[in-house]
Amino acid sequence: MSVFVANEQGDEFDLALLRGLTETVLKDEGYPTETEVTILLVTEAEMAGYNERFLKREGPTDVLAFPVEDLLPGVVPEHDPHGPPLMIGDVIIAPSYVQRQADEFGVTFEDEMALMTTHGVLHLIGYDHQVDEEAERMEQRERDLLGLLGRTRR
Repeated sequence: MSVFVANEQGDEFDLALLRGLTETVLKDEGYPTETEVTILLVTEAEMAGYNERFLKREGPTDVLAFPVEDLLPGVVPEHDPHGPPLMIGDVIIAPSYVQRQADEFGVTFEDEMALMTTHGVLHLIGYDHQVDEEAERMEQRERDLLGLLGRTRR
């Protein structure tokens, strides 16, 4: 897996943790080693800009996912291992927002960041939560994946 992690906000963070988590999600979903994804850590001001520009929503949020193509959950697209990498998209996270959220829910920052990363990557590969049935499926998948890493989902 090629997981590119960029920290564009001021706080230190264990980028290897995000990279490893992303790789675990993709491997467990059956994605080939030639898969590429980007994880970008930004300030709340930057996140608010992305949220307004792309989703027409005001203010910051915890995580945004920008898939390259429409994928279906549980269905890995065909990929030529000798061709270019399978690029699935970008996940953008605002750690300071996630910290407040963790405090609000009474969970550790690390568990909440793991959830946001998992949530974002699952969005890239087609999971959604627009209707109750989809939300339940996505939340169960998050619990399963986080459990593999000894993390919990709030």
